[in-house]
Amino acid sequence: MYNAVGIDVSKGKSTVAVLQSEGTFVGKPFDVSHSSSELKSLADYILSLNGKTKVVMECTGRYHEPILRYLSDAGIYVSAVNPRLIKNFGNNTIRKVKSDSADSKKIARFTLDNWAQLRQYSSMDTTRAQLKTLNAQMDFFTKQKIAAKTNLISLLDMTYPGVNELFDSSPRDDGSDKWVDYAYAFWHVDCVRNLGQSRFTTRYRSFCKKHGYNFQPAKAIKLFNDSKELVPVFPKEKQYKDMIRMCINQLNVISTNVETTRQEMNRLASTLPEYNIVMSMKGVGPTFGPQLIAEIGDISRFNHREALTAYAGVDPGVNQSGNFKSKSNRASKCGQPRLRKTLFLIMKALLQLKPDDPVYRFMDKKRSEGKPYRVYMTAGANKFLRIYYGKVKEYYREHPEIES
Repeated sequence: MYNAVGIDVSKGKSTVAVLQSEGTFVGKPFDVSHSSSELKSLADYILSLNGKTKVVMECTGRYHEPILRYLSDAGIYVSAVNPRLIKNFGNNTIRKVKSDSADSKKIARFTLDNWAQLRQYSSMDTTRAQLKTLNAQMDFFTKQKIAAKTNLISLLDMTYPGVNELFDSSPRDDGSDKWVDYAYAFWHVDCVRNLGQSRFTTRYRSFCKKHGYNFQPAKAIKLFNDSKELVPVFPKEKQYKDMIRMCINQLNVISTNVETTRQEMNRLASTLPEYNIVMSMKGVGPTFGPQLIAEIGDISRFNHREALTAYAGVDPGVNQSGNFKSKSNRASKCGQPRLRKTLFLIMKALLQLKPDDPVYRFMDKKRSEGKPYRVYMTAGANKFLRIYYGKVKEYYREHPEIES
């Protein structure tokens, strides 16, 4: 006796349907709120069913996670599947019904038909879920940082034009930039040239000592001489000083959040088995590696490499009918946008680094053939994912004792 439990999840409550192996439903679908008492009653009910039982629910953002974790902790076989698989399952009727009850029955039928292929939720899935949440926050903070930096530069162009181009040093581990710290101390061009070269050099030396930067006398002279040619729009007044420093403080807070999240993502990703394999790939570093792992998730979800490229939305479409077959098709772009963004950043890094790597050689070949930018970038991302899939899959085959 098999019991297929389909759960249609929504915010705060879920609808449950139980389908047995002979094709009959056990009663009518019923609603369960996501309170501890009702979830305990649901777990007790599922455990009381005779025979083998598997529970399936859709990955609906964050809504499914409380019930998923609770039932898994209760010792119940639980599987979370892609909603697209459920949507495309069993559409063999012209009558369209959309309700929680009908959806829970559809999920239960999907469970029974795909019984052997279902993958049980594991403790490692919790780590992957945390990593994906951090990546979403990382994306949010990064967008805020870009907006804050753009706003700051536009303000400084009114008081100290081009100050963001005075230094080429990389940001520190805490996210701070030298030009930002410099702009906080010397927010207006008159803060430099009105001091005179000698006094400015002394002030600049104190600035470098305070923030831990190397002091170079020649750099101080250049900064002072360049300031003589600049033409500010706003006068050196307190309201502009306060406005600029407020924007700098805001940017520094956001930059700290970005770097803290980046470090935590790297730490969390390092606990997963495929971390070293992914980090050894060309173009992948402590930023892109955890992002890849976060968005791809458990590689065992994909039965073949084409499934992974389709999930990322970098798979070429097919346009064929009769004797006609299109030679050039656009990428589907129906997958995860954050994953595609990470892939394109990796491709850009490869084009800059020009390593001895099959992905770079493939892109360079396509570029030399005159292919458009997006074409060879997408093709490179596709090839990169195929290699990723092969390496990680091979690692798990060589280490079957590891729970993916």
